[in-house]
Amino acid sequence: MKKFLNRNISFISIIILITVWQVCGNLGLLPKFIFPTPLEIANAFVRDRALFLFHFKITMLEALIGLTLGIFFACLLAIIMDSFEMINKIVYPLLIFTQTIPTIALAPILVLWLGYDMTPKIVLIVINTTFPIIISILDGFRHCDKDAIQLLKLMNASRWQILYHLKIPTALTYFYAGLRVSVSYAFISAVVSEWLGGFEGLGVFMIRAKKAFDYDTMFAIIILVSAISLISMELVKKSEKKFIKWKYLEEEENEKD
Repeated sequence: MKKFLNRNISFISIIILITVWQVCGNLGLLPKFIFPTPLEIANAFVRDRALFLFHFKITMLEALIGLTLGIFFACLLAIIMDSFEMINKIVYPLLIFTQTIPTIALAPILVLWLGYDMTPKIVLIVINTTFPIIISILDGFRHCDKDAIQLLKLMNASRWQILYHLKIPTALTYFYAGLRVSVSYAFISAVVSEWLGGFEGLGVFMIRAKKAFDYDTMFAIIILVSAISLISMELVKKSEKKFIKWKYLEEEENEKD
């Protein structure tokens, strides 16, 4: 019983929270016109499922394209910055600067420059997802065993051989740590950019629901975006377990016991 509770404590907590929320709504403790009950939110999903599916596909496409490009540019930049100190000194402050600009301020500027199609959304997602991955990979490179690097150099290993055989395997754990952050940023950035300029997507759908005072639909969209982010982070974790098996060997042994 104790083992079951430890494994499912998060799920049980969510069920208890939803139950309390529903009961409070039924008893009139929460005003339904601004705080709909879970059943009303579920009904909004069923009622507007066609709209949810349509806008979900748009936001998902934007997030996936932006995240894929973000990962590619992050890995490329991290390797270049690690290899050339001068480029690192030039690029690193620029990366920091991009993170000091609020997303809600940057999105309308990108819309003004790039139009109302999918391009400004993807650019914003790339900007927001690149930084955590670059910083994580660089941190991983810096944590490489100095003695191992020296040994490879004594064996006449080239810079790329050191990178492939030592630095990349060491940085994989750090890469996944950054990727988990970037995955959640991707969907949040997509929705925010849709709020501020666009004709379709969950962000646009949310704005329309807000203007119509359709709060159950608004809550449904919020829950959907949160669920997508959580599922994506879980998929990243499963991918990490597959590619970095040695990190989870002790955890798997404990589960078997």
